[in-house]
Amino acid sequence: MRATAGVLSLLAALWALPSPAAASAPAPADDPGPQQARAAPGLSVDAPKVALDGVPFEIAVTADSAAAGSPYTLRSADGRELASGTAAAGVTDTLNAGELSGGAFPLRLEVEGGAEPLTVDPIHLPGWISLLPPLVAILLALIFREVVISLFFGVWLGALFFAGLDPLAATWRTIDQFAMPALASPDHASIIIFSLLLGGMVGVMGRSGGTRGIVDAVSPLATTPRRAQAATFFSGLSIFFDDYANTLIVGNTMRPITDKLKVSREKLAYLVDSTAAPVAAIIFVSTWVGFEISLIGDGLRIAANQAGTAPELAQDLATANPFTVFIHTIPYLFYPILALIMVGLVVWTQRDFGPMWEAENRASRGDGLYREGAQLMSDTSGGEMEPKEGAPHRWYNAVLPVLTVIFVVLGGLYFGGRAAAGPGASLWDVFGAADPFAALLWGSLAGCIVAVGLAVGQRILSAEEAIEAWLGGIRAMVLAAVILVLAWALSAVTQELGTASYLAGILSETLPMRLIPVLTFLTGAMIAFATGTSWGTMAILIPLVIPLVVALGGGVGFQAGASYTVLLGSISSVLAGAIFGDHCSPISDTTVMSSMASACDHVDHVRTQLPYAVTVALVGMTLGDVATAYGLHPAISYLLGAAVLYAVLRFVGRPDYESPQWDEEDVPAGAAAEN
Repeated sequence: MRATAGVLSLLAALWALPSPAAASAPAPADDPGPQQARAAPGLSVDAPKVALDGVPFEIAVTADSAAAGSPYTLRSADGRELASGTAAAGVTDTLNAGELSGGAFPLRLEVEGGAEPLTVDPIHLPGWISLLPPLVAILLALIFREVVISLFFGVWLGALFFAGLDPLAATWRTIDQFAMPALASPDHASIIIFSLLLGGMVGVMGRSGGTRGIVDAVSPLATTPRRAQAATFFSGLSIFFDDYANTLIVGNTMRPITDKLKVSREKLAYLVDSTAAPVAAIIFVSTWVGFEISLIGDGLRIAANQAGTAPELAQDLATANPFTVFIHTIPYLFYPILALIMVGLVVWTQRDFGPMWEAENRASRGDGLYREGAQLMSDTSGGEMEPKEGAPHRWYNAVLPVLTVIFVVLGGLYFGGRAAAGPGASLWDVFGAADPFAALLWGSLAGCIVAVGLAVGQRILSAEEAIEAWLGGIRAMVLAAVILVLAWALSAVTQELGTASYLAGILSETLPMRLIPVLTFLTGAMIAFATGTSWGTMAILIPLVIPLVVALGGGVGFQAGASYTVLLGSISSVLAGAIFGDHCSPISDTTVMSSMASACDHVDHVRTQLPYAVTVALVGMTLGDVATAYGLHPAISYLLGAAVLYAVLRFVGRPDYESPQWDEEDVPAGAAAEN
């Protein structure tokens, strides 16, 4: 009853708040971003739209030339002085007023000092409110298996808080303040265009007979489900430079082969998803590395500034090479590495458990590559994707466009990064300075040009037929593009509500130093699961975790020892937890793209992959994060972890060979006796 009364009181308070828009009219263009108040000439104030209990936030005060040198005071509605300062012309003074947040947090902030007092009114909410939009969207998607409506409702729920519980205004905010900016982001637009172009390329490859040619060429080698899955796995390992390119290229290329051998779409999506991000995170020449190194460098600088009372430690931190620290963290990336080991074991043993076993046996019995009623993320069943009647099945009409994408993306990363990094830069600096989104666009466009050129040049398709096939491939990707935009919009909602900051705050209490790696992993996983972004999770946690561990005594001297092991484990746990949360979250863009490339029902992909991801995470936490923090060598952790994962598949998993398609050589030793 108390909880119910509290919720009702909260709703009543929210309803009483003045709506940021009048009734159903669209709000100004800066809503729901930071509030702005200005008195000209004088001061201008920027404050957040929503203030959460217990989450620090910033208020920025900027002066124009007329108010330069003027003192100002930040007061609460009840007259309490919160902060003060002196304004400088054209300079932004940032006040961390959120440190004063709490149960008595004021709903009105008054700034005195300009030509006239300024007032901003952030909406005051309990911190746990920020968790509702992503959790509701995820639960609805898992329960009802309807992704579009679930994501839309999650975005709408967040917009409802910004709109003062005005349902109609929340509907407008869902589109104009969340969905539209998500699509308008240059990086997001690049991913959408890359996906659509790659879909168009696949459409031309299929219509010209190239895709069927790959199937015919690989059929003598990939004669069994195990071999088809192994080919998918090793293809994923080979495209290590970017997880987006990995996902879309491998999924679209291998799908016809796995379909022919009755490998379920859920299994294909798992193989693609659980290989792409882990391998991109581990290999030091990838689009991930520059971003990670920059964050590590920021964290080391912050820790050095906080270590003023320990000059030697401050010197070590200030002079540490972030790339070297990153290289040292690789052995402690337990979840990504064990996830790759798990994929290899699943392929080798041909055993599964949970929903994945049901999906595989359904496919092997011939009852469908996907469940009846599944909502496929891309439609490959139409005649547009089938070879034109009489078209030759030439494998190189599909291989050459794919190789073009790979080499153009690699070349774009290298030459673009080299121009940005300058002469004499190392290879990892070159890749870190490159613009991965531009390279992906160049590669996908080049692949389309080559695919169309091959089809038209050999007179397999006319120019009109090639363009129609290209458009057919694009049409097959529209649903996935819609889901990507909604997932990004929901991520924007969580960012505006401060979901990640709230989670990080409640999970960063005083902790035993040796347990920080595993707790960091859990924190990163929760943030990535709730926000759907691994990069955003890393950006939030790495600059926080490094100073925290150093302050607790980790990393002294940066020498191989227990303390430095804890620091390395903590840094790597941010990345590992982010990837794990991404694998489990229905609102993750890479998870959506894996379903898209595999033409799988998105919720079915999440449901079948989740037990595998959780199993790997539990093994990685216990035998990796905790064990190495107490002195176990990482190599032993991996040996023990691989043994445990094999035991799970051997004693919990069941074999996938209930169909005559299985050859004796494809059945693991001893399986015949077992059955």
